[in-house]
Amino acid sequence: MWARLSSGTGLLRAAGESVPPTWFVLVGILSVQAGAGVASRLFAVLPPSAVVWLRLLTSAVVLLALARPALRGRTRADWMVAVGFGVCLATMNFAIYQSFARIPLGIAVTIEFLGPLSVAVIGSRRRIDLLWVALAGAGVVLLGRSDGDITLAGVLFALLAAAAWAGYILLSAATGRRFHGMSGLAVASVAGTVLIAPAGIAAGGSALLDPKLLLIGLAIGLLSSVVPYTLEMQALRRMPPRVFGILMSLEPAAAALVGLVLLGEFLSAWQWLAIGCVVAASVGATRRPGPKETQRSQAPAEEAPERGPD
Repeated sequence: MWARLSSGTGLLRAAGESVPPTWFVLVGILSVQAGAGVASRLFAVLPPSAVVWLRLLTSAVVLLALARPALRGRTRADWMVAVGFGVCLATMNFAIYQSFARIPLGIAVTIEFLGPLSVAVIGSRRRIDLLWVALAGAGVVLLGRSDGDITLAGVLFALLAAAAWAGYILLSAATGRRFHGMSGLAVASVAGTVLIAPAGIAAGGSALLDPKLLLIGLAIGLLSSVVPYTLEMQALRRMPPRVFGILMSLEPAAAALVGLVLLGEFLSAWQWLAIGCVVAASVGATRRPGPKETQRSQAPAEEAPERGPD
């Protein structure tokens, strides 16, 4: 039996190697945004806090089973970094789901994307990055030209998610240096689940005992966390991080398309232009030309993917 299982695993791995890594990233992006779309539709019967908790709970259980993190021998600093990582993970998920409940999906993700864009620009000394900052700023200004479908609360929650995403990226690298593989992400997911549990359980109440809603919550967790993390880990082993970052810049546009298809969220021409500005700024800020840009980096395979919550 074990021989058959090993053979089957080998065939799956060989099949995965034959698929271009770009497709892994694109499918991962669509999976995340589809999970966000399903979550938004669930808000009518289950509050965002409860949906966030179900998502975090699902991803924590699956990641613990896959990573099986070694807990012995950890220093206090290790635990502080991992818990801090979990706080950022929980905060950005909670904030962006609250934003989804108030403003269109594509706009929320566009504002949220200012987080990783800020990290990329602040860590750079290139003068051209000032152009990308101006372009992203123009996108934010264009979002202000909407006709009433953007609320202040929705924007503020998206900005909180952006700040938490920036912290997530910084602590992701620190966690990856202290924990092997996805162990750090698994520990952080548990910490985030515990942090959100009081608000999620209180908001969900008896609805959390509904098997149908639990299954939908499981699907959201798989679509939003497990599937994209797995695909991105595979992609990062076979493509430069620079290319990965450029592809991830498509997320705001993907979110807008998913919002249109799944939620019927029609955006104005100004809003589409704003999304385009932020995507272009992200692509520009992510590009790092150099002699080593075509080399494949193995380091990301030991760290959690730097992706967002949506």
